Amino acid sequence: MGIDFHSKNSGSTYTTRNADETWFHAIKNLVPIDTISKALDIGCGGGIYCKALSDMGVPFVTGVDFSEAMIEGAKENCKDYKNIEFKYGTAFDSGLGSNSFNLLLERALIHHIEDLHACFNEAYRLLQNDGYYIVQDRTPEDCLLAGNESHFRGYFFELFPRLAEKETKRRHNSQSVSETLKEVGFRNIEEVKLWETRKVYDTKGQLLKDLRERTGRSILHELDDEELNFLIDHIDASIASEVNIVERDRWTIWRAVK
Repeated sequence: MGIDFHSKNSGSTYTTRNADETWFHAIKNLVPIDTISKALDIGCGGGIYCKALSDMGVPFVTGVDFSEAMIEGAKENCKDYKNIEFKYGTAFDSGLGSNSFNLLLERALIHHIEDLHACFNEAYRLLQNDGYYIVQDRTPEDCLLAGNESHFRGYFFELFPRLAEKETKRRHNSQSVSETLKEVGFRNIEEVKLWETRKVYDTKGQLLKDLRERTGRSILHELDDEELNFLIDHIDASIASEVNIVERDRWTIWRAVK
């Protein structure tokens, strides 16, 4: 079981959100956005953060993904943005020119990658001197925080320990990420924690529908329908609010400079 990122059915699963102000604020504190002329988003999915970079004022944005289905979804999602382009490629072989970008974003990507050296080497090649590299992902510690009325993800792992085991195994710890960045040649490495608002739901029903459809949550594809219904019933009972439900996830962001 698991999500097939190449399936046409997955093409729109990562297009239905917009980046939140909490994310914009964090990035602006780490990168002098007004100096960025060309940004690259590797593992761009549905283009949510390509749009965000453009909305922040970056003149030209390129999104790269290894899934043709995702790229098609991203193109549709960003069709009104004339300064965004999408290309097929991977984190190890983007197919793009060296020293081409002064900002490179990889959000929610490295937990899919075992060889951090190869990933970071490609990033180093792509960036211009003094270019900024933003890696955003969850560490094992981020993943295992308890569930509550705004952190629903915690319930996934409390109810299904096998998901916690799978999740933590695929996550890199803070020290290994920072050390690998340094080994590759990056400098001025800074790490920050971010409680990012993922989505605000007008009603609890919208949240439960989002969970039932596994929207943008690859980990839920590890559950069968019966298990998913059990999880949804538990979250329904755990959340007292019926309206204006704010979902937040805890992330770690590493900022490095070439």
